[in-house]
Amino acid sequence: MALKWGIAAAGKISNDFVSALEALPSSDHKVVAVAARSQASADNFAKTHHIPTSYEGYKKLAEDKNVDIVYVGVIHPYHYEVSKLMLENGKHVLCEKPFTMNEKQTRKLIEIARANKLFIMDAIWSRCFPVYRELKKILDSGLIGDVVQVTVEFGLAIADVELMKSKELGGSAILGLGVYSLQFQQFVFRGLKPLNIVVSGHLIEEGVDSSAFAIITYEGSKTAVITTSASINLSNEGIIYGTKGTIRIPQMWCPTTINVNGDIKEFPLLEGGGAANYPKSVGLAYEAMEARKCINEGKLESEQITHEETIQLAHLMDKMRQDIGVVFPADSESY
Repeated sequence: MALKWGIAAAGKISNDFVSALEALPSSDHKVVAVAARSQASADNFAKTHHIPTSYEGYKKLAEDKNVDIVYVGVIHPYHYEVSKLMLENGKHVLCEKPFTMNEKQTRKLIEIARANKLFIMDAIWSRCFPVYRELKKILDSGLIGDVVQVTVEFGLAIADVELMKSKELGGSAILGLGVYSLQFQQFVFRGLKPLNIVVSGHLIEEGVDSSAFAIITYEGSKTAVITTSASINLSNEGIIYGTKGTIRIPQMWCPTTINVNGDIKEFPLLEGGGAANYPKSVGLAYEAMEARKCINEGKLESEQITHEETIQLAHLMDKMRQDIGVVFPADSESY
């Protein structure tokens, strides 16, 4: 039976998510409704993607009994509010990253989902790529020995994009880009809690971070060094150093290649999919597949990005923002 999707927001990333679903069997996934802030935007989106129902505002989408799960693609500051609305109306949720604006919101959303026995997942699409599944097998096998250090950087020259520099819109290199670097090192050091985190970075006049750097130490003399920037293009590579070898993952946020001690293995993307705004967006289909699998199995969370890991990511981003001096209105609210 097809999982019936509702789409919250009619922006670029929502377009790419719906386009990615076109690469999957229609018997597994069907988009049945879309909602946006204006009826015109919702109507245009629905027309483009042949979606039967469109709504102005998100309450009607939440109340639509034909919708099983909602993809939340609204801007960062509204992730919590819209996801909460969907959960309280019995909808499963796949929420774009960053999951929320802070750890408090993250914990509350997960609490609501669990109380209502609903699936909710942080849309860290990276975790659902076949390369990450291969990486786990390699790490578990001990092929590169004991992992001692992870070095990862993610930077795109998008500082002039309003979504990156506006505090009102949740602008932040840490929230928009750094989450990918943080989740990568977290994936490698799964189950470990940081002993210490040293953070530095740069603020722009709007009061948000344009770049950030962190050194995270773990027990067993393990270290992660992460860099993120909205000012420059970086290598966007994750490197894992073990006592017996090295793993390199180019484009670690949407990888199709893994290099283990010089041995390169390719994992081509899914074929098909509609027109997209961003490179490799057809890979968004992997997280949709994971959501359907979990829901069909009665699971409330995914093993690829667990609730505990989502909370830890929020905690790490809070720590980095705090040390650099980035404060959002949501930080002073109670939940």
